Amino acid sequence: MRFSIENRYTALVKFGLILFVALMLGSPAFAQDQLIVPAEVVESADQFLRENVDSSVLDALGIDEERARKFLAELERQFQGAYVYDLGALRETAKQILPLLQQYEETQPYAVWLKSRLDYFEVAEKLRNDASRISTNAARLAQPTPKVERKAWIDVIEQRPMPSLAFQQVAQLKKIFIAERVPPELVWIAEVESSFDAKARSPAGAAGLFQLMPVTARSLDLSVGLLRDERLHPEKNARAAAHYLRQLHNRFRDWRLTLAAYNAGEGRVAELLRKQKARTFDEIAHRLPAETQMYVPKVEATIRKREGRSLADLKMPKA
Repeated sequence: MRFSIENRYTALVKFGLILFVALMLGSPAFAQDQLIVPAEVVESADQFLRENVDSSVLDALGIDEERARKFLAELERQFQGAYVYDLGALRETAKQILPLLQQYEETQPYAVWLKSRLDYFEVAEKLRNDASRISTNAARLAQPTPKVERKAWIDVIEQRPMPSLAFQQVAQLKKIFIAERVPPELVWIAEVESSFDAKARSPAGAAGLFQLMPVTARSLDLSVGLLRDERLHPEKNARAAAHYLRQLHNRFRDWRLTLAAYNAGEGRVAELLRKQKARTFDEIAHRLPAETQMYVPKVEATIRKREGRSLADLKMPKA
């Protein structure tokens, strides 16, 4: 298989994306005739393929471009759509491809990213099953409330041992967060984002312990280039993430909204608050991406488990 690019770093990133697509296309859950795809999302996926994927690679993998486009659109739809239960449909496929991603050095960063998110699919499926048992309308279940999601995540995280990589990093990361005048308990965001593995990389382009996107990282003065990506440096990634969290909290004055903005984007959160005339995360949660609806209570439950504290207990360190 050959990539029509010259830089090896870029090749590895694209290889990971293509393999991720190829493996997941093997699942019946993504049969072509099951997908309902907004036209603008298909167009975006089509542009991605034209600009990044050598058609000979797709041919070698036995993938036709139309199915690849629709898969990319479906993946975006389910994570960025507002219906949490849809995430459960990814559960079995994700579990099947994880060992395959772990086999290859080039795709191990994607495996780290995916492994840290398997529980999103599992919790979504559990929430759906629980709702189905008490709902009279099986065709369209009502969204789980933030309270219900918080309870579900507490139950899941309560049984979870600390990631092995956390033992050697938490103390230093807390010093960095305190220096940036951010509650040190928030270092556990790294468990949710990457299981404290600095190699983690998402198909969307986020990288490092705290999964910073390129645009965000550059705005925080980190280098993001083909030869030097400072997001992969644990301490630099942590310092930038802490600084960004402080910026967000200064704007929203609430930790749930801050976490939602960290995950979904501050512009989106601010606009929802304005349109809904709302002041809290719970008031706008059902309109946020499904991933964000799950992310905020997962971080809450993780901090509760590791530190025995709620978000309301967190205090900004004094300068």
